[in-house]
Amino acid sequence: MSDAPETSRTRPGAGALRPPYVATTVGTFSLVFIAAFEALAVTTVMPDISRELDGVHLYALAFAAPLASGIVGMVATGAWSDRRGPVPPLLACAVVFSLGLLVCGLAPSMEALVLGRVLQGTGGGGITVALYVVVGQVYPPRLQPSILAGFAAAWVLPSLFGPAIAALIADHFGWQWVFLGTVGLVVVALLLITPALRELWAHPPTPSARPFPVVPLLWAIVAAAAVLALELLGDSGVGLLFAALAGVVALMAVRPLLPARTLALGRGLPSVIATRGALSGGFFCAEAYVPFVLQEQWGFSTAQAGYALAMAGLSWAAASQAQARLADRLSNTRALVLGSGLLTAGSAVVCAVVMIDLSAALLIAGYGVASIGMGLAYPRLTVVMLAHSPEDERGFNSSAISIADSLGAALALSVSGVLFGIATTAHRFDVVFGLSVVITLLGVAAARRTPAPA
Repeated sequence: MSDAPETSRTRPGAGALRPPYVATTVGTFSLVFIAAFEALAVTTVMPDISRELDGVHLYALAFAAPLASGIVGMVATGAWSDRRGPVPPLLACAVVFSLGLLVCGLAPSMEALVLGRVLQGTGGGGITVALYVVVGQVYPPRLQPSILAGFAAAWVLPSLFGPAIAALIADHFGWQWVFLGTVGLVVVALLLITPALRELWAHPPTPSARPFPVVPLLWAIVAAAAVLALELLGDSGVGLLFAALAGVVALMAVRPLLPARTLALGRGLPSVIATRGALSGGFFCAEAYVPFVLQEQWGFSTAQAGYALAMAGLSWAAASQAQARLADRLSNTRALVLGSGLLTAGSAVVCAVVMIDLSAALLIAGYGVASIGMGLAYPRLTVVMLAHSPEDERGFNSSAISIADSLGAALALSVSGVLFGIATTAHRFDVVFGLSVVITLLGVAAARRTPAPA
């Protein structure tokens, strides 16, 4: 990150929540929070949406779409920001994100909602990248760590309260307002950071001399399109063979965007990136179906399912805090292996409860254990990635771990959608939670290979 430019906004001793930064801090935090809320909160209301729009067959794709398209937004926005500064891409991404929200809120069909989710993901992924650049140019180095910590908190808070809030909005006003009501918040957040953006526009950075990364952007587009095609082909009756080919294309397309031997679980950094993808894939694949199965199999209301997800969010947050406090006593490798093991154990409990039709309380407990595993392992993966990265490779590796995060979850969700569609009604939840367990086992294997080779 570059140092903040010498502008009228740079004042020695000013804090992030004091003039002249307070409005920018609140606005940037709000934008990250909004993007996180829309990514996490809709989990609670998606079962109702899919039933009302007669689109259960596209249920998983509604989750996979923004994750896959977000990769394209990240790559394109990063390159655009290097050449024109963060203002044009941030505004463009905010427009695309808001357009996606409008399409989702007004969607007459599940196909239209998936299209809106594609737009939402593209804009949301780009907003996050552009805001990182804004932080680097607006704030002095001494304030940047606290701002980035605030961004992390902005992703945690929706996991704690977002599902319950979304459920209450859907119950009282309709699920459409989970999307439509957010558009106004985007406008307010942009107004708060307008003075900072105006000053950045008046003092543009020196354009990067590096060529525009056309090839990585094309690979990102191919990977995202292949992930979406995987479920559409499997659902359309064209055949599982073509769906499998789409999955292979997605993996091959993402290879140039990741460190060498990531897909082969090479020791050290490649396995760190693979662990991130596997843990995200296994956890979020299960999370998408937890509220669905609670409503279908145990008769939970939308609000009750939201509270169950909020409890899991609390477990994740508590475990994340615990691993930070135990940093000196819990090594990185042990944290990753322990976290991935707990994720697998919790996922296995969820799968067994669904298959045998045991108590819903036991399912929620198992999901809580899985969330604890994510809280232990997830933050450490970034730490380990940076420890394995030379100074001149940190940008590429930081991008790679984000791409693995999004694509791992998107690919797992697309595969789960295919399995959900071809399984019998009695076993459709069994197969998706079984898939989650298999993916988390891959995460355990990768976590054990994260230490750097001798």
